Amino acid sequence: MDFFAFLAPIEWVVAWIMYLCHQGLVFLGFSDGPGPAWVLSIVGLVIIIRILLIPLFFKQIKASRGMQMLQPEMQAIQKKYKGKTDPASREAMSRETMDLYRKHGTNPFASCMPILLQSPIFFALFRVLNGLVPISNGTDDPIGPINSAVASDIESSSVFGAQLSDVFLRTDDLQTKIVIAVLIVAMCATTFFTQRQLTMKNMPKAALEGPMASTQKMMLYVFPFIFAVSGVNFPVGVLVYWTTTNLWSMGQQFYTIRRMPAPGSEAERLLKERQARKRAAKGVVEDATPVIEQPRGQRQQPKRKDRQKAAPRPVGTTTPNVDDVPVEDAPVEDAPKAADGSGTNDGAKGSPATGASKPAPKKKKQK
Repeated sequence: MDFFAFLAPIEWVVAWIMYLCHQGLVFLGFSDGPGPAWVLSIVGLVIIIRILLIPLFFKQIKASRGMQMLQPEMQAIQKKYKGKTDPASREAMSRETMDLYRKHGTNPFASCMPILLQSPIFFALFRVLNGLVPISNGTDDPIGPINSAVASDIESSSVFGAQLSDVFLRTDDLQTKIVIAVLIVAMCATTFFTQRQLTMKNMPKAALEGPMASTQKMMLYVFPFIFAVSGVNFPVGVLVYWTTTNLWSMGQQFYTIRRMPAPGSEAERLLKERQARKRAAKGVVEDATPVIEQPRGQRQQPKRKDRQKAAPRPVGTTTPNVDDVPVEDAPVEDAPKAADGSGTNDGAKGSPATGASKPAPKKKKQK
């Protein structure tokens, strides 16, 4: 029983994409039969697959940023349950972690989705290239449009002297081994720089600390090592595919990180510096304190202030009568005499010039 039998539909799709890309290159002027057109058809396969995966790529970027933003809260949860190994604490920690993922709308597996979806295509291409010799000999059935004649042409196509179906451990030709070794190094280097670009330049400082950051740094070196060990069993065509898809990922991530960096990351700082230089070149000067323009509208009417109310009088008290208030006698001054001695003390006959005396005040009423 073939364990990889479930890959048969994917192998059929991969075979048709390669064949149609080859026919398109022949239409553009490339030679039919063995030649660089079949090598470039693998590159065309990468381009088509990665274009189809662009929506997942943006989901990957969003999930990665979400994981970066929740790192402080994740560290708080880990600190809260540090040293607690009882089942109840572990269950509570897992529950709070899942609630945190739901709150930020992300999960740790979303960032790996493009790689996981490419894995079946990777293994399908691996099986197609490994089956070229049996198909060309007529011992295996054709895969889609790849019959014995087409399989013979693909197998005879080479990259710097190394055929697409050659494997490092199955060839004795020195030139072929050198070419395959260079492709393995290129595959591992592009894998390393792709992961480093995503983790180091597009992550805030808070996300570069903690257990998850340590795991990501470890995986930064583990993946290239795994590809270096397993690359000696890959056909040349698979090495071309993986190196090309890594180069595509590097370019795609470079564009995304440059235009839409994660908040607080090194890439965001570089973006702000570029924007400042562009504004300075255009002569735009930024104000230190931005002026906030108040909205214009109907003039606000002044509010009426309530007058202070008099304190209520105690019960049982009466308002005093004016006549009951004692009146004190005002002092009486004599009017000055005129120079000719004609002044009198009569208030009715007095004149303003002579200073008439004031009338006497009323006497105090006797009760």
